Amino acid sequence: MELTASYRFDVPPATLWPLLVDPAVVASCLPGCEALEPVGPDAYRAVLTVGIAAVTGRYEGTVTLADQRPPHAYRLVVTGKGRAGFVNGEASLDLQEDGGGTRLGVQGRAEVGGTIARVGQRLLGSASKMMMDGFFECLRKRTETG
Repeated sequence: MELTASYRFDVPPATLWPLLVDPAVVASCLPGCEALEPVGPDAYRAVLTVGIAAVTGRYEGTVTLADQRPPHAYRLVVTGKGRAGFVNGEASLDLQEDGGGTRLGVQGRAEVGGTIARVGQRLLGSASKMMMDGFFECLRKRTETG
């Protein structure tokens, strides 16, 4: 599954960047996130509960922030598994100056397997996009409240 999206923020990349790499901010904005705990440099143990169609699964795995070029880009690498299946994916985040604000582009791919993929196959793309939109809307609100 491929994902591509673009989001606009009214703050410059240097203001947005710290929020994107702060595990407390990420955990608070990530839908279904129960834990995001450091396990090494730029690596975190993550626990998420995700529901697609009639299947809800709790996933445990790792999230790594790789190839960081502050405040412009990084690659997010995710691996996780749970009783309802597994997810492996990568996403590149690219922050560009845009008239005093930031245009944040996301390009990613994910492989999902198990029960959640079989039951919710047609819904995976829209559910993933909805989660991503929710995350970035939460992040946008964070930039507005300081």
